[in-house]
Amino acid sequence: MLNSVPEPAKIKNVNLLDLDRNGLAAFFVELGEKPFRATQLLKWIYQEGVEDFDLMTNFSKSLRTYLKEHCFIATPEIVVEQVASDGVHKWVLQTHCGNRIETVFIPEENRGTLCVSSQVGCALACTFCSTAQQGFNRNLATSEIIGQVYTAQKRLGADKKITNVVMMGMGEPLLNFDNVVAAMNLMMEDFAFGLSKRRVTISTSGVVPAMYRLTEVCDVSLAVSLHAVTDELRDVLVPINKKYPLKELMEACRENAKLAPRRTVTFEYVMLKGINDSVQDAQGLIALLKTVPSKLNLIPFNPFPNSIYACSSKNTIHQFKTLLNDAGIVTTVRKTRGEDIDAACGQLVGQVQDKSRRHLKLKTLDAEHVA
Repeated sequence: MLNSVPEPAKIKNVNLLDLDRNGLAAFFVELGEKPFRATQLLKWIYQEGVEDFDLMTNFSKSLRTYLKEHCFIATPEIVVEQVASDGVHKWVLQTHCGNRIETVFIPEENRGTLCVSSQVGCALACTFCSTAQQGFNRNLATSEIIGQVYTAQKRLGADKKITNVVMMGMGEPLLNFDNVVAAMNLMMEDFAFGLSKRRVTISTSGVVPAMYRLTEVCDVSLAVSLHAVTDELRDVLVPINKKYPLKELMEACRENAKLAPRRTVTFEYVMLKGINDSVQDAQGLIALLKTVPSKLNLIPFNPFPNSIYACSSKNTIHQFKTLLNDAGIVTTVRKTRGEDIDAACGQLVGQVQDKSRRHLKLKTLDAEHVA
């Protein structure tokens, strides 16, 4: 019973959205309750949309009282909502400490994809990405990550269903490993959002140790921001390549592809005029991907103020795609969506309060982030 638990053992001031099913089960056990209470709570919150503990009628009165006094359910608050001409929704969300992040919903005929942020800003300083130019502040809590899905689905209503989630918003997800994995567990949890592992995708710029760790603890789809076929160029475009060069990155991708039959890794490749869009680049990409079961997304570059890059021409992108497809690599060109509200790939910026820490963070990207 709840009242038999010594007071020091009780957990207080807990945002219950920070806990996946295993975390909730441990939480309830510590309170002297049965682990199945975790499933009941998940259903109340994520399936019924109930946040008032008094309405959770299959809980005892004493448990409801404890939850009211010591726990809460809180998500980031919508401060700006925009809808693009093509139906894309973008929300600017404010966290409890005043940071702002961005979340984007992309409707299509047979699915709805939510692009979710994992950090406030980004430390990786990829030179073609607007978000990266804003600096880094902090990792998001699990509640702030899953809270984006929770808030977006509530705002969209029953007519617009979130069928896919991509961890491709602000930040490098694998540098916020534990919180991101817990949130993805909730996305795939049958008693929460119930998404298939094929419909939850985590994108990384190449944090190799965390990629190996991911294969051990969470089976979701993997997307890799590649953008160059030589270490020399990728060192400039994606600076983390200096720490984890292409040879190590591709080996980690091969290991991930072994997880299941017909498993593929999705590679993202931004098209930059005169930088990485030549025939030689296409040939190098063919050679690089031939040993990895893969799909390739070509992303037309989305300009932002003070950018030094321009987008490759439509003709160049078409020729590049044709070379890849002819070589047997499934290649598509990502359609630019939400551009008129700065919701397109690489355009999310939010509000970052500590830009000065970015360069220090780059110097300290080491095993402690993924251990």
